[in-house]
Amino acid sequence: MKQIVKWVIAAAFVGSLAGCVSRTAPIDTVQNSVSAGHTEAQVRTAILKAGLSRQWMMTDAGPGVIKGRQQARDHSANIIVQYSANSYIIKYDSSINLMASGGQIHKTYNRWVHNLDKDIQLYLTTGAQL
Repeated sequence: MKQIVKWVIAAAFVGSLAGCVSRTAPIDTVQNSVSAGHTEAQVRTAILKAGLSRQWMMTDAGPGVIKGRQQARDHSANIIVQYSANSYIIKYDSSINLMASGGQIHKTYNRWVHNLDKDIQLYLTTGAQL
């Protein structure tokens, strides 16, 4: 009986460790609508300002498109932000050292993208220096 209890405890311990080790998650694509009353130029400005505040290197890549790059030590992520006066979408483009494979990526990427999205929404909502 003691042997069975030990094996059950060991299996539970190993299972819990396996859950903690998982550092990847599905690659998130963020899509949001923009409230009425904003122009495409205001949405563009909000995206650029949010990127700047989160240390993204943002560059225009044509009408309605901004490319972004986040660099942290030897890890980097590249995104494409497509926008209009009504909505924007943040898409994964490429990465280095973020374990991207099979639609999965290091959880840090998703945190970076969601923080960027949160700041874009903040700039659009408050109209902060648009």
